[in-house]
Amino acid sequence: MDGKDRKAPRVLIVDAQGGGIGRQLVSAVRKAVPGAWITAVGTNGAATANMLKASPDAAATGENAVVVGARKSGYILGPVGIAITDSMEGEVTPTMAAAVAQSPAVRILIPFDHCDTYIAGTGGIPTGKLIAAAVEELRRLASGDGG
Repeated sequence: MDGKDRKAPRVLIVDAQGGGIGRQLVSAVRKAVPGAWITAVGTNGAATANMLKASPDAAATGENAVVVGARKSGYILGPVGIAITDSMEGEVTPTMAAAVAQSPAVRILIPFDHCDTYIAGTGGIPTGKLIAAAVEELRRLASGDGG
């Protein structure tokens, strides 16, 4: 793990399309949980390239990277669509969604209403607040404050 503590939280961040949410998550997790080992996986090359700008510890692209990352991580963060087959304009394959949904990792998913999936009670919450809430939950769980 490139010199990092092997007991450090292993965080998988998955994103699709342009990777903007993933990039914000990588940056926010890096600040909130400084010792975390962060792997960024994009469903496509553009998403991965954008997340790389936030300096994760590792990065990869595609279905198998999601499957392996979900198996090796203690926490998975991303938009809720990463656990829904055919979401994110069809970029999330059934295999990807199953890997995320069936992973033994703790999933911290950000509730976005898009791709014909609507999450009641989340309307009007700014993206920045949703990301901050997700990262705070990771910080709390990874520090042993709850969960």
